[in-house]
Amino acid sequence: MDEGQILGLIGPNGAGKTTLFNVVSRIYDPTAGSVTFDGQDLLALSAHEISRVGVYRTFQNLALWPGMTVIENVMVGDHTNTKSNVISAALRLPSMRKEESDLRDRAWAALDEVQLTDVAYSPAAGLPFGTLKRIELARALIANPRLIMLDEPASGLTHAEVDSLAQDIKNLRDRHNLTILLVEHHMRMVLGISEKLVVLNFGRKIADGDPDVVRSDPEVIEAYLGSS
Repeated sequence: MDEGQILGLIGPNGAGKTTLFNVVSRIYDPTAGSVTFDGQDLLALSAHEISRVGVYRTFQNLALWPGMTVIENVMVGDHTNTKSNVISAALRLPSMRKEESDLRDRAWAALDEVQLTDVAYSPAAGLPFGTLKRIELARALIANPRLIMLDEPASGLTHAEVDSLAQDIKNLRDRHNLTILLVEHHMRMVLGISEKLVVLNFGRKIADGDPDVVRSDPEVIEAYLGSS
């Protein structure tokens, strides 16, 4: 995929979409092949090192801490890039306090980009599902990513929330020149914001290219969209 592109990855259940995400994010090891990002071999990295090269992945099931505030949940998104160690944290050394203050400022800025500063200091527990989805988007943003892998971000949202989230994704891409890899079953959202579409079926790529062309491909219609 190209830098700054929104690429939609679709396919029926069991097609291999989440498996692909798990390989790229280093949860799974592939039996063959390679994964490179900007010329770097991602398979040489561990899962916690992936974010350091600018790759961030969200999950279908929200990975938020309900007992923490919204801004604290966002701050967690950049934990792999913090330099403070256990000793400096325990002693509350000036370097640690400065780093935490800077991190909180960046978390606030990320929440502002998804219009959530009004709930920044509210516990995540009990917030609407659509709000939780946008919190996870803010948490991805704070890690200074170059590639964000979104795993079914529209799942469980209302039509209005889907439209709002789609606009947020497009706006963030435009502001930060992000590259977005989107796995999503909500076809209206995928076709509305994707500039390229890739279709998997049983682990095999059966089509890729312009969304309007791909959606008309007979093999895609048969495998995923349905002949109707």
